[in-house]
Amino acid sequence: MKILYDEPMAGHTTMRVGGPADRLITVSAEEELLEILKQAEAEGVPHVVIGNGSNLLVSDEGYRGWIITTAGGLTDIRTEGEHDGEVLIRAESGATLAAVAKFARDCALTGLEFAAGIPGTVGGGVVMNAGAYGGECKDVIQSVRVIRATGERGTLTNEELHFGYRTSALKRSGEIVSAAVFSLRRGDQEVIEARMEELAVRRREKQPLSYPSAGSTWKRPEGLFAARLIEEAGCKGLAVRDAQISEKHAGFLINKGKATAADICALMCEVERRVFENSGIRLEREVLLLGF
Repeated sequence: MKILYDEPMAGHTTMRVGGPADRLITVSAEEELLEILKQAEAEGVPHVVIGNGSNLLVSDEGYRGWIITTAGGLTDIRTEGEHDGEVLIRAESGATLAAVAKFARDCALTGLEFAAGIPGTVGGGVVMNAGAYGGECKDVIQSVRVIRATGERGTLTNEELHFGYRTSALKRSGEIVSAAVFSLRRGDQEVIEARMEELAVRRREKQPLSYPSAGSTWKRPEGLFAARLIEEAGCKGLAVRDAQISEKHAGFLINKGKATAADICALMCEVERRVFENSGIRLEREVLLLGF
């Protein structure tokens, strides 16, 4: 277990903004995660568990409590035999979805190609049912190991997770993911590699990958596209100091270098206001706010 005190969160989020957390605790085993959660509960300390901060905006004032991260610690990935003709991969919650996708490719297993460019971790990906290019976690998750607020450990099946668009039962229950089991099919490694490269090219062409961002900032309204609504409201390229709506993809809010969390929040609010005025639709954020 690694503990950093008054640690600026700008170095631990993909937006590259955020003030200090009282403690940033990196756990490297399920037992450590369980231990630190029990300690926080016993001492009444505010706490939150995160992955690699790819879908997170921490306030400039930081977080008065403990931020517990699985990224860089709980990262084991391994095969776990076969079930009903499919091969199982078990990945700890701090492993990135991209790393699991590449592991699957190297094992000639198909089903996770969509995740090769997703920077989020397994834990966060399961909680929000992360997805891209027609694939979602719900399509490949067999089961998830969780730690409950009571300190008990358990396993939830795909059906029990009640996956929806960018959500799951875990968002409501507050249970913490420690590992997930993916169910994949055997495939042709060259075909899998080609599909992953095809999606990588599409990402580079359409997404502002050269700037810090939290990925897609807003959820897709049913039957619509957030980026199109943002463009139609005249917000493409709109900026608040160094926070800007990408001119390459209006669904991305980027940090051009010196943006603050306050700048980003102000820009999100302005975009949401303009989109509602223009279309009557209220955009719902994918990005989670912490410390506000």
